[in-house]
Amino acid sequence: MASKGMRLLLFLGLFFFFAGCAAKIPHVIVPDYSKRGTRLIAVMPVQNSQAGPEAARLLRDKLIEELYFKGYPKIPPKLIDEKLAEISAAGGAASPQSMGEMLRVDAVLYATLKEGRAAVTLLYAPMTVDVELEMKSAVTGESLWRVQYRAVHRNFGFSRKHLELKTSQVFEPAIQEVVNRALETLPDGPDAMGP
Repeated sequence: MASKGMRLLLFLGLFFFFAGCAAKIPHVIVPDYSKRGTRLIAVMPVQNSQAGPEAARLLRDKLIEELYFKGYPKIPPKLIDEKLAEISAAGGAASPQSMGEMLRVDAVLYATLKEGRAAVTLLYAPMTVDVELEMKSAVTGESLWRVQYRAVHRNFGFSRKHLELKTSQVFEPAIQEVVNRALETLPDGPDAMGP
C-alpha cells in the first residue's frame, strides 16, 4: 500500500517538475507583428548594472547569433556602436527612430542584464542570469515585443575554489539558456528556414 502511495507521489512530483520546465514564458508582442515586416533588427549595447563588460558583450553576441538563426540578418555591432558614437558626439539622443534612419533598420532591440552573478556560500553557489529584452519599432518608437527571463544554475561543492570554478563554467551556458528561452517567444524572421 505504501509502495503505491510513494509511486503516486513520485509520478506527481515528476509531472509538476516537467510541467514547470515546459511552461510558456510571459511576454508581450503586438498583435500584428507578422504584418509589420520586421526584418532588420539593430541589437543595441547591453545595459548592465550587475556584471562586467565581458558579460554584456557575451549577451549581445548571443542575441545577434540567435536572431540570425531565427531568420533575421546580422547587423555588425561595430557599425551600430559607430552610429551611436556619432549621435552622442552631435549631442543627440539615440532614439529608435534616429537609429532607424542611420542604420536603415526596421527595429531596435534593447537588452538589460539585470543580474549576472554567482552567490558563493559554504557548499552552494547559484549562478543567476536575469535579462529583459525590448524591441521597438524604428519607425514609430512603439514597443513591438518585450520579454524577461531568469535562469539559475545551481552548483554544489566542498570548497570555495571548486564552487568558483564551477560557477565560471556555467556562466556562458546560463546566458545561452536565457537568450534561447527568451527568443522562443519572438516569431521567426522572414529569412527563416524550415516550416
